[in-house]
Amino acid sequence: MEPKVSVGILWNNRISFILNQDYLFQGQAVPGVNTVSFIDGKILWNGNTYDELYFEPQDKDASFIIKDVVIGINFHWERKEDQQFRGALKLIVENSMIAAVNILNVEDYLTSVISSEMSATASLELLKAHAVISRSWLLAQIEKNKEIIAQKEEYNTFTETETERVRWYDREDHINFDVCADDHCQRYQGITRANSNIGIVRQAIDETRGQVLKSENKICDARFSKCCGGVAEEFQNCWEDTKFPYLVKIRDSENIGDIPDLTQEAVAIDWIKTRPDAFCNTQDKNILGQVLNNYDQETTDFYRWQVTYTQDELSELAHRRSGIDFGTIQELIPVQRGTSGRLTKLKIIGSKKTMIIGKELEIRRTLSESHLYSSAFIISKKDGKFVLSGAGWGHGVGLCQIGAAVMGEKGYLYDRILLHYYVGATIEKLY
Repeated sequence: MEPKVSVGILWNNRISFILNQDYLFQGQAVPGVNTVSFIDGKILWNGNTYDELYFEPQDKDASFIIKDVVIGINFHWERKEDQQFRGALKLIVENSMIAAVNILNVEDYLTSVISSEMSATASLELLKAHAVISRSWLLAQIEKNKEIIAQKEEYNTFTETETERVRWYDREDHINFDVCADDHCQRYQGITRANSNIGIVRQAIDETRGQVLKSENKICDARFSKCCGGVAEEFQNCWEDTKFPYLVKIRDSENIGDIPDLTQEAVAIDWIKTRPDAFCNTQDKNILGQVLNNYDQETTDFYRWQVTYTQDELSELAHRRSGIDFGTIQELIPVQRGTSGRLTKLKIIGSKKTMIIGKELEIRRTLSESHLYSSAFIISKKDGKFVLSGAGWGHGVGLCQIGAAVMGEKGYLYDRILLHYYVGATIEKLY
């Protein structure tokens, strides 16, 4: 039986929404435009206060609009837009705000995710591959959360001493719903981005209905990122220290075993300074346009990139983004790299404080207004400035979206694309 998924959409003290068709609340029809406000720990609606509101659709095509949804949270293109959703709407109190939660069938959720994550102009084989990994990732996260709750163990993603801060970011902080709607989980924007090509997305989902990746009799935690930079990263270098047999280092090319040892600094420097052959080493706008929506294409280079900071800019940025007062930053020293050359630990030497930070996303967040494209970078100093030269976009674990798009263009079928990135996994039908 097809499962349902609950998705956190928006958090605010005041939320406006429009119910487009018949929705019921406690058996009564609710029309049109509505607004709720947070007051004294409750939800105020139509003059009454509630702990929770649940609006249930009476038709499978019923939809609702939430006003001013924030997308691209903490990214350079963060913005607000009105978004339309199918399924039920639940409003709850969370962290002294109102949270809007969408509850719908998994396959309907996937239709939106595929359209939101990538352009619907992508090849059918790429879309089919993405349908399988999005379904796998979602169901694996739901199972993982159940296990954490059943074990009654505190899930810790943060350790800090006087000289080292290691943090990773995953989705276990979501307690009242399964996943959120932003890049923190999977980008989900309802049916807002449905367009004339939505038919091919539905075809990809229908042709892979219920299919997931499995390994060792468990659904695979099928991670993916925009661009691996030429070599895939391993799971444990980005999140908890769990080594999955299907999320291992591979060369993103037809010869997956031709991998330099990018954990070695000298090798990583040579790798990042050049543009070695890889599926994801492309600047073909047609292919990039398959993977990237318009706002993602505001970024122009993904395989190799460069960012420059003055010493003052870097010092102020790191202080503001990390909350650590390093003083004037004097050096950035690589301490540890993962299998793709991504830094998992970086030493920041300042006039007031020296500290090692990790893992990859903590490094990216500390050294950027939003997120550096990746932590696979090398550092040079020129004319008093810090130059970060990097490779790839995202954590680099699992499927590389740009590489997979190239494989699709080259004629690879979806199962071959999947088994290139998820080593030793199998594709199985759950429902």
